[in-house]
Amino acid sequence: MNRTKQVLSETFWQLLDEMPYSKITVKGIVDRCHVNRNTFYYHFQDIPALAEATMQAWVEEIVEKHFSFGNPMDCLLPLVAGCAARKRAILHIYRSVQREEFVRHLNGMIDHAVGVYADGVRNTLGTDLDTLPLLCHLYKCVGIGLVLDWLDQNMGYDMPEFLKKICVLYQGAAQRALLGGPEKPPL
Repeated sequence: MNRTKQVLSETFWQLLDEMPYSKITVKGIVDRCHVNRNTFYYHFQDIPALAEATMQAWVEEIVEKHFSFGNPMDCLLPLVAGCAARKRAILHIYRSVQREEFVRHLNGMIDHAVGVYADGVRNTLGTDLDTLPLLCHLYKCVGIGLVLDWLDQNMGYDMPEFLKKICVLYQGAAQRALLGGPEKPPL
Protein backbone atom coordinates (compact mmCIF):
# COMPACT_ATOMS: atom_id res chain seq x y z
CA MET A 1 0.00 0.00 0.00
CA ASN A 2 1.50 3.37 -0.97
CA ARG A 3 2.04 6.08 1.63
CA THR A 4 -1.05 8.17 0.77
CA LYS A 5 -3.34 5.14 0.85
CA GLN A 6 -1.77 4.12 4.13
CA VAL A 7 -2.43 7.57 5.64
CA LEU A 8 -6.04 7.46 4.44
CA SER A 9 -6.44 3.97 5.95
CA GLU A 10 -4.86 4.99 9.26
CA THR A 11 -7.16 8.01 9.40
CA PHE A 12 -10.12 5.74 8.69
CA TRP A 13 -9.12 3.53 11.67
CA GLN A 14 -8.77 6.64 13.88
CA LEU A 15 -12.19 7.96 12.90
CA LEU A 16 -13.71 4.50 13.25
CA ASP A 17 -12.36 4.37 16.79
CA GLU A 18 -14.08 7.68 17.51
CA MET A 19 -17.45 7.27 15.79
CA PRO A 20 -19.77 4.77 14.10
CA TYR A 21 -19.03 3.85 10.50
CA SER A 22 -22.16 5.63 9.28
CA LYS A 23 -20.84 8.96 10.62
CA ILE A 24 -17.52 8.83 8.74
CA THR A 25 -17.39 11.08 5.70
CA VAL A 26 -14.90 11.75 2.93
CA LYS A 27 -14.72 15.34 4.16
CA GLY A 28 -13.83 14.18 7.67
CA ILE A 29 -11.11 11.91 6.32
CA VAL A 30 -9.51 14.46 3.96
CA ASP A 31 -9.68 17.24 6.57
CA ARG A 32 -7.85 15.09 9.08
CA CYS A 33 -5.28 13.93 6.50
CA HIS A 34 -4.80 17.44 5.10
CA VAL A 35 -5.36 16.23 1.53
CA ASN A 36 -8.00 17.24 -0.98
CA ARG A 37 -11.04 15.23 -2.04
CA ASN A 38 -9.47 14.46 -5.41
CA THR A 39 -6.61 12.68 -3.62
CA PHE A 40 -9.13 10.51 -1.77
CA TYR A 41 -11.04 9.69 -4.95
CA TYR A 42 -7.82 8.98 -6.84
CA HIS A 43 -7.18 6.09 -4.41
CA PHE A 44 -10.69 4.99 -3.42
CA GLN A 45 -14.07 5.04 -5.12
CA ASP A 46 -15.90 5.71 -1.84
CA ILE A 47 -15.86 4.99 1.90
CA PRO A 48 -16.87 1.31 1.46
CA ALA A 49 -13.89 0.84 -0.92
CA LEU A 50 -11.63 2.44 1.70
CA ALA A 51 -13.10 0.17 4.38
CA GLU A 52 -12.53 -2.91 2.20
CA ALA A 53 -8.91 -1.96 1.43
CA THR A 54 -8.24 -1.05 5.06
CA MET A 55 -9.59 -4.36 6.38
CA GLN A 56 -7.73 -6.32 3.69
CA ALA A 57 -4.44 -4.61 4.60
CA TRP A 58 -5.09 -5.29 8.29
CA VAL A 59 -5.78 -8.97 7.58
CA GLU A 60 -2.63 -9.27 5.47
CA GLU A 61 -0.55 -7.59 8.18
CA ILE A 62 -1.77 -10.00 10.86
CA VAL A 63 -1.27 -13.02 8.59
CA GLU A 64 2.22 -11.88 7.58
CA LYS A 65 3.36 -11.17 11.13
CA HIS A 66 1.79 -14.03 13.06
CA PHE A 67 0.54 -17.01 11.10
CA SER A 68 3.46 -19.39 11.21
CA PHE A 69 2.51 -21.41 14.24
CA GLY A 70 1.57 -25.02 14.76
CA ASN A 71 -1.54 -25.09 16.89
CA PRO A 72 -4.93 -23.41 16.59
CA MET A 73 -4.61 -21.33 19.74
CA ASP A 74 -1.38 -19.74 18.55
CA CYS A 75 -2.93 -19.12 15.15
CA LEU A 76 -6.13 -17.52 16.46
CA LEU A 77 -4.69 -15.46 19.32
CA PRO A 78 -3.12 -12.82 16.99
CA LEU A 79 -6.52 -12.31 15.37
CA VAL A 80 -8.21 -11.90 18.76
CA ALA A 81 -5.42 -9.59 19.95
CA GLY A 82 -5.75 -7.49 16.79
CA CYS A 83 -9.49 -7.15 17.36
CA ALA A 84 -9.01 -6.31 21.03
CA ALA A 85 -6.40 -3.65 20.22
CA ARG A 86 -8.93 -1.92 17.97
CA LYS A 87 -11.98 -2.77 20.05
CA ARG A 88 -14.07 0.37 19.41
CA ALA A 89 -13.21 0.45 15.71
CA ILE A 90 -13.94 -3.26 15.28
CA LEU A 91 -17.27 -2.95 17.09
CA HIS A 92 -18.20 0.08 14.98
CA ILE A 93 -17.48 -1.77 11.75
CA TYR A 94 -19.13 -4.96 13.03
CA ARG A 95 -22.30 -2.99 13.77
CA SER A 96 -22.26 -1.22 10.42
CA VAL A 97 -23.46 -1.96 6.92
CA GLN A 98 -19.94 -3.29 6.28
CA ARG A 99 -20.54 -6.18 8.71
CA GLU A 100 -20.73 -8.80 5.95
CA GLU A 101 -17.42 -7.64 4.51
CA PHE A 102 -15.82 -7.69 7.96
CA VAL A 103 -17.16 -11.18 8.67
CA ARG A 104 -15.85 -12.35 5.29
CA HIS A 105 -12.36 -11.13 6.23
CA LEU A 106 -12.58 -12.75 9.67
CA ASN A 107 -13.64 -15.98 8.02
CA GLY A 108 -10.66 -15.80 5.68
CA MET A 109 -8.27 -15.18 8.56
CA ILE A 110 -9.64 -18.06 10.59
CA ASP A 111 -9.57 -20.31 7.55
CA HIS A 112 -5.92 -19.39 7.04
CA ALA A 113 -5.13 -20.03 10.72
CA VAL A 114 -6.75 -23.46 10.53
CA GLY A 115 -4.81 -24.21 7.33
CA VAL A 116 -1.54 -23.36 9.07
CA TYR A 117 -2.52 -25.64 11.93
CA ALA A 118 -3.43 -28.45 9.52
CA ASP A 119 -0.09 -28.11 7.74
CA GLY A 120 1.66 -28.39 11.10
CA VAL A 121 -0.29 -31.53 12.00
CA ARG A 122 0.39 -33.03 8.58
CA ASN A 123 4.11 -32.24 8.83
CA THR A 124 4.38 -33.48 12.42
CA LEU A 125 2.69 -36.79 11.69
CA GLY A 126 4.23 -37.08 8.24
CA THR A 127 1.10 -38.39 6.60
CA ASP A 128 -2.08 -37.34 4.86
CA LEU A 129 -4.90 -37.93 7.28
CA ASP A 130 -8.44 -38.62 6.13
CA THR A 131 -9.88 -36.91 9.20
CA LEU A 132 -7.86 -33.70 8.86
CA PRO A 133 -10.32 -31.89 6.51
CA LEU A 134 -13.14 -32.71 8.93
CA LEU A 135 -11.18 -31.31 11.86
CA CYS A 136 -10.20 -28.23 9.86
CA HIS A 137 -13.82 -27.51 9.07
CA LEU A 138 -14.72 -27.97 12.72
CA TYR A 139 -11.94 -25.63 13.88
CA LYS A 140 -12.97 -23.02 11.32
CA CYS A 141 -16.64 -23.13 12.35
CA VAL A 142 -15.80 -23.06 16.04
CA GLY A 143 -13.28 -20.24 15.54
CA ILE A 144 -15.63 -17.98 13.62
CA GLY A 145 -18.46 -18.80 16.02
CA LEU A 146 -16.35 -17.87 19.04
CA VAL A 147 -15.19 -14.59 17.51
CA LEU A 148 -18.71 -13.64 16.40
CA ASP A 149 -20.10 -14.45 19.86
CA TRP A 150 -17.37 -12.33 21.42
CA LEU A 151 -18.29 -9.45 19.10
CA ASP A 152 -22.01 -9.92 19.84
CA GLN A 153 -21.11 -9.67 23.55
CA ASN A 154 -19.32 -6.35 22.85
CA MET A 155 -15.98 -8.07 23.46
CA GLY A 156 -17.03 -8.15 27.10
CA TYR A 157 -15.11 -11.21 28.22
CA ASP A 158 -11.46 -12.28 28.20
CA MET A 159 -11.36 -13.99 24.81
CA PRO A 160 -7.66 -14.97 24.91
CA GLU A 161 -8.17 -16.84 28.19
CA PHE A 162 -11.41 -18.42 26.96
CA LEU A 163 -9.76 -19.37 23.66
CA LYS A 164 -6.84 -21.01 25.45
CA LYS A 165 -9.20 -23.24 27.43
CA ILE A 166 -11.26 -24.18 24.37
CA CYS A 167 -8.17 -24.95 22.28
CA VAL A 168 -6.76 -27.24 24.98
CA LEU A 169 -10.03 -29.18 24.95
CA TYR A 170 -10.21 -29.41 21.15
CA GLN A 171 -6.52 -30.14 20.72
CA GLY A 172 -6.78 -33.14 23.04
CA ALA A 173 -9.82 -34.44 21.19
CA ALA A 174 -8.16 -33.89 17.80
CA GLN A 175 -4.99 -35.70 18.82
CA ARG A 176 -6.96 -38.70 20.10
CA ALA A 177 -9.01 -38.79 16.87
CA LEU A 178 -5.93 -38.54 14.67
CA LEU A 179 -3.97 -41.11 16.60
CA GLY A 180 -6.89 -43.49 17.13
CA GLY A 181 -7.14 -42.96 20.87
CA PRO A 182 -10.19 -43.24 23.13
CA GLU A 183 -13.43 -42.00 21.65
CA LYS A 184 -14.75 -40.10 24.67
CA PRO A 185 -14.19 -36.32 24.73
CA PRO A 186 -11.97 -34.64 27.32
CA LEU A 187 -13.61 -33.29 30.48
